[in-house]
Amino acid sequence: MAIIGIDLGTTNSLVSVYRNGRPELLPNELGQYMTPSCVGVLEDGSVVVGAVAKERLITHPGETAVSFKTWMGTEKTFSLGGRTFLPHELSALVLRKLAQSAQAALGEQIDEAVISVPAYFNDNQRCATRLAAQLAGLPVKRLINEPSAAALFHSRATPQEERRLLVVDFGGGTLDVSVVDCFANMVEIVAIAGNNRLGGNDIDRAIADYFCQQTGLVWSELDTQQQRQLLSLAERGKTGLSQAGSRGCILACQLGGETLSAPLNRELLSGLCQPIFQQVKEVIVRGVRDSGIPISAIHDVVLVGGSSQLGVFVDYLEELFSKRPTLAEHPEHTVALGVGLCAGIKQRDAQLQELVMTDVCPFSLGVATCNDLQDVNPHMSTLIPRSSILPARRTERFYTLSPYQRRIRLSIYQGENYYAADNLLLGELSVSVPPDEAGKQSVTVTFAYDINGILEVTAESSGGERRRTVILNPRLNWSEEEINRALERLNALPDQSLPREEDLLLLSRAERLFAELTDSRREEAADIILRLTQALQSGSSIRLAQERENLLLHLEELEAWAQRDIWEPPFRDEYDEEDEEEI
Repeated sequence: MAIIGIDLGTTNSLVSVYRNGRPELLPNELGQYMTPSCVGVLEDGSVVVGAVAKERLITHPGETAVSFKTWMGTEKTFSLGGRTFLPHELSALVLRKLAQSAQAALGEQIDEAVISVPAYFNDNQRCATRLAAQLAGLPVKRLINEPSAAALFHSRATPQEERRLLVVDFGGGTLDVSVVDCFANMVEIVAIAGNNRLGGNDIDRAIADYFCQQTGLVWSELDTQQQRQLLSLAERGKTGLSQAGSRGCILACQLGGETLSAPLNRELLSGLCQPIFQQVKEVIVRGVRDSGIPISAIHDVVLVGGSSQLGVFVDYLEELFSKRPTLAEHPEHTVALGVGLCAGIKQRDAQLQELVMTDVCPFSLGVATCNDLQDVNPHMSTLIPRSSILPARRTERFYTLSPYQRRIRLSIYQGENYYAADNLLLGELSVSVPPDEAGKQSVTVTFAYDINGILEVTAESSGGERRRTVILNPRLNWSEEEINRALERLNALPDQSLPREEDLLLLSRAERLFAELTDSRREEAADIILRLTQALQSGSSIRLAQERENLLLHLEELEAWAQRDIWEPPFRDEYDEEDEEEI
């Protein structure tokens, strides 16, 4: 029985398995652990997922989708190559790609998957993730919160007798924070908090906006290709500034035949990030307050997620906590390895039998209630508060409001707002009661919420009627017919077969460099495209292998040239001179 773990990320996704006594990452067809969460449609209508699609972001923005995880659980649509996709359908294509890679790496059929989700994903978003897995043909019984998976792996990889951790998972599009108690083989999630719309992508946009201000560009007047070109430049700039010894750089690119540039250093970047970091602080404060544990009692702050590697982010947290946080050894892999551990627990591996992990409820669960007949805006009466340890079970009694009322309707909500309508409606349930004076008859309501995020509601009236239901999301609980139609539509998409993915990646990369370069270097990229296309059309595997090796070296050299302006000396020299004057 093969059970895999999947970290379905905003920017990149990974797949893992538990074997040989430890979690292992599984490579994709390109031999890489990280598969970009990116979907594209080629000119012939076939679909590509991963690195090839990512290379086409700049050259084919209208046929490429990225960051769709941010919109999971919504009705937002993405139009690619004349077809329309919902976020969970694009995620299904990524999951299918990961499952195929895992099956090829393991040499056996995948029986089940455990998928990580942001801790602050609500019911809509979690249901959308399950639906995506179903469309990908992956049986999924367990979703695990991303910071919980990270805490599980970190506690296992760095064993100590007893300690409390604050795990900060800062990814491309989401932020999660969890307070964790670790003791021996027990990992207890005490509290979680998060922001599903905050991540490294926001930093990229802040840098891109700064570049526009410095160069006189107007973001809204740029076309999609130019915007993505600037976001790519911003990502390279922030990554470069996080490298050891890097103090300043020049952001430079070609737009409309003109070379535009702007300086960037760590102080400037830190200033640009302050509004984002303030939001990070608010999430951390909420998580720590919910835990009831003082900051002084937290032994270590652990950073995971790709964006946590940003130098100014680490510096900010060091100032916030008055101590240097611990950056996980491989921040981008930690969640996936933790999900791999969960897969090992699911398959009842003997070495993990003593490992115990508890999780918490991310949002409060309750029903809408009124104080009296004049109360026209029902408020939320919470049965299971957020951060309750799972599984959780709570019972409350509610009374009739009207004289001779015959039914009590229960509207079930998820959220933290006072007024019920401001929260997420999960479902409804009603029971009959004997007609009587107001407040004489009642219904006893029990919420049972398990570790898999399944809510069971039982209502028993004072008249003896008993109703029980498992709350299934009304918007995303598709019928079998609807699922079959969606499957037929996804399966009808032609898979990219020729050229093979490795060669298509080279071709897409050359096309992207052609768009970024100018003058003679652009002609070099055009020559690479021509030679590779001719080699593919020749049908000769020997010629293709020879061209592939030569062209890859040439592409690497062109890539370095395309990015050369970022690290050119003029700004660095100016920056150093300013430092010397200050000193």
